Amino acid sequence: MTDPIIFKQTDYKQSDYKQPESILVVIYCPATENCLMLQRQDDPHFWQSVTGSLEIGELPKEAAVREVMEETGVDIIGSNLSLIDAQHTVSFEIFPQFRHRYAPNVTINREHWFYLPLPTEIMPKLTEHLAYQWLPYDKAAKLTLSPNNGEAIKAIERYVDSDAEGNVCRR
Repeated sequence: MTDPIIFKQTDYKQSDYKQPESILVVIYCPATENCLMLQRQDDPHFWQSVTGSLEIGELPKEAAVREVMEETGVDIIGSNLSLIDAQHTVSFEIFPQFRHRYAPNVTINREHWFYLPLPTEIMPKLTEHLAYQWLPYDKAAKLTLSPNNGEAIKAIERYVDSDAEGNVCRR
């Protein structure tokens, strides 16, 4: 007796689609208590933090560094900035309007949360977005249509804190 085949051959390659694993990087300025929000090109009503899918073989932290550079022009490594890994992941249903980017029948994405504190509010170099704005945490959390992004913004104070001199510390 042989085991049944538990996979089926498809006519697509996995590399043709986004991986259903991504990162979310909340960029914020502790000095002003504002958060950077980016307006999507493919949906102008959708404002968000930096997001992006992991590439094949890429670690979440590597994807976070790459996506921040691609979406804002901020060089985390070159600028010696502290990217904070929240050690928190969430799984969520992919919005229907974005499912065409994933392999057939993929509806769930796993997202890793990161935080990037900046000493001052910067003007990002927009390559993948229409506009940006710096908003107080509560307004940024309300602006995004992504429940996870809103929760990540609201959770800033749970994951990070700053001392009297404005130095960021991990909780």
